[in-house]
Formats: sequence, C-alpha cells, structure tokens
Amino acid sequence: MKKVGLIAALVALVLVAASLVTLVFLSRSSSHPFADPADARCNAPTVTFDSAVVSSTHREFGVRFACVGAQIAGTLDVPPGRGPFPAVVWVHGAGESARLPYDGAPLVQALVDSGIAVLSYDKRGVGESEGECCPGDYGQFNLLAADVDGAVAVLRSRPEIDPSRIGLLGASQAGWVVPLAAVRSNGRVGFTALVDAPAVSSGEEDLYSQGTGEQGSLLRLASFVRTAGGLRTPGPAGFDPRSYLEQLETPALWVYGGADRSQPTDDDVDVLNGLKAKGKDFSVLVYPQAGHGLLDVPPTDPRALPAVVHWIKARTN
Repeated sequence: MKKVGLIAALVALVLVAASLVTLVFLSRSSSHPFADPADARCNAPTVTFDSAVVSSTHREFGVRFACVGAQIAGTLDVPPGRGPFPAVVWVHGAGESARLPYDGAPLVQALVDSGIAVLSYDKRGVGESEGECCPGDYGQFNLLAADVDGAVAVLRSRPEIDPSRIGLLGASQAGWVVPLAAVRSNGRVGFTALVDAPAVSSGEEDLYSQGTGEQGSLLRLASFVRTAGGLRTPGPAGFDPRSYLEQLETPALWVYGGADRSQPTDDDVDVLNGLKAKGKDFSVLVYPQAGHGLLDVPPTDPRALPAVVHWIKARTN
C-alpha cells in the first residue's frame, strides 16, 4: 500500500510539474499583437458587387466591402426569382477559413435551394480578404464581429434581400462572435443559428477540449489558467458570451453533438436551458452520438443540416 501511495504521489508531482512548465511556456508564446478595439464597428461599409453569374439554380455575386482597415471579399448566392428573400451571413469557426461556395458546400446549396440567400466571405487575412488572421484564435472577437456587421450591411443594400429577415449562421468559434455581433446590430439581425458552438466562456471550452485530448487553443489557455489546480476546477474565463446571450432578443437555435470532444455540450445546454427558463426564444437540439463537425463533409450526423435549414425556413416564413 505504501508503494502504491508513493507511486501515486510521484505521478501527481510529475503532472503538476508538467502543467507548470506548460503554463510557463504558453505564457511566453500566447501573446499576439492584434489590435482588437471594443468599439470596432462596420455598420455602413463601402460595398462593391461584381456582375451576376446566373445559372438555373441560383445567381452569384462577388462582393467586397471595407471594414475596419481591411477589404473583405466574399460571395453572395441568391435563389432564382425576384424575392425579396430571407438571407443568412455565414460566420466561420476557428482557423484560416475561406468562403463557402455553392458548388462544394452542401450547407450553401441546401439553403439557397430552399429559398434563402447566403453571404459567405473569406475570413479577414484569408484568401482575397485583407487584414491579419486570426484574432479569434487568440480570444479576440471584436474585429470578427465587426466583419459580420459589414456583411449584414451588404445584405441590406440588395433589393432582392428582405432586410427584416436577415440572420447569422455559424459554427464552433462563431458561438463567441455571433451573439456579440447580434447584440451590437441594433435590431438588424432577425435570428441566429449556431452549430457545435459554445455558450460557455472561451476558457471553459479550452479547458474541456484539452481535458478530452481534442484540439482546444493552447495559446489562449495560458492566459486563462493561473494555477495547476485551475485545470481541475475551471470557471468562466476569457471571453464569456453569457452577458450577450442574456441581451439577445431574437429567436436562436443551437445544435450539438452529445459526443463532442471539443465542446462541453452538457454545460452549453445547461446555460441555454437556464435562459430559456427566463423566457428566451431559444431552441436546442442535441444528437447524442454525434461529435464535433455536424456541418462538415461528411457530417458527424446527417440529420443536422436539414434540421438547421428547416428551422431557418420556419422562422423566416
């Protein structure tokens, strides 16, 4: 018994030492010189459109809009007909993400084929968009929310888009960007839909995904965890969307996989159910056996995409 106790103590000591070394390393490497002002906004950007490319299934417009020191480039896909149509802005998750094309992105095709226009753009610093990628990977979301502001303004400038039926749709890291952008939109966003997306703080999500051995952001983790003990008892840290979710007055949907190793689904659902109990028009859907990537190709559950499209259609009709 003494030998077993000694081994356990040594293991615990090694784990604590490794945690401390990791945190020291991370604290030296996690800083990044992003300017991410809290007052970053893009409500009235300068916008240019390319001529329409017309097919039997949809019309496609290249678009560029100026937003907080950068030209953002994207594509607007519109259903055939006169409209006015409901529309969504696609909000990316983490990493270097480019716009979603109609051909090759089942999400865009499913929405447009259902009568819903989609604006998707190259993330700041990616593809044809200027700026530096990726502030969200360092826990900074103001610039990303400003780019969403600009995309909403782009949609509102088009005669074939109904300005009262514009929403935000995103995945994963978009869970921290979308509520921020929606609350700041001054009523210009009519609904939000999020998939695999956090309703907890960025610190809580990082600690969870590190604990499961999944991705998580080691770079951000150093600024959230002050002690080795904090790894076992995480609390809200980093960017916390709860205050914005409390201010959200629009209908909203969250879709999760119950086996998501990147996202603490149970904690997210608890937060959202608490807000639903206070009268929020929130809908939560969980696929118990699915992992992260419900909108990936292939998805972790093929029922997720049709459910999202159905919810958006119901809300916009």
